[in-house]
Amino acid sequence: QVQLVESGGGLVQAGDSLRLSCAASVRTFSRHAMGWFRQADGKEREFVSAISLTGNTYYADSVKDRFPISRDNAKNTVYLQMNSLKPEDTAVYYCAADRESAYSTGYYPRSIDEYEFWGQGTQVTVSS
Repeated sequence: QVQLVESGGGLVQAGDSLRLSCAASVRTFSRHAMGWFRQADGKEREFVSAISLTGNTYYADSVKDRFPISRDNAKNTVYLQMNSLKPEDTAVYYCAADRESAYSTGYYPRSIDEYEFWGQGTQVTVSS
């Protein structure tokens, strides 16, 4: 079982930055593709970004060039650097991991049903 714990959320003003962290309690972290999703109040959960086993990345158009994703396999942690935050970025952000070795090393899952493990989420609120 993979346990994921997000942290780093908070209340910020538009234009500010936050870095979200997701710590995984699994030794095989490097064999999981990782992703970030978000869910705004009253909205469906949506894809934000993903990173493959080899570090290939993919981003939703809404956050491209603003929210780089990275991973540190030595620390079993994936990060989401959130820059130039906008009020519309306000949401609960969730970290997710796919099944171990489920996909090719360069693949980045970007659909909810491609991930098996989820964290509890961390709230990000951006004021105008």
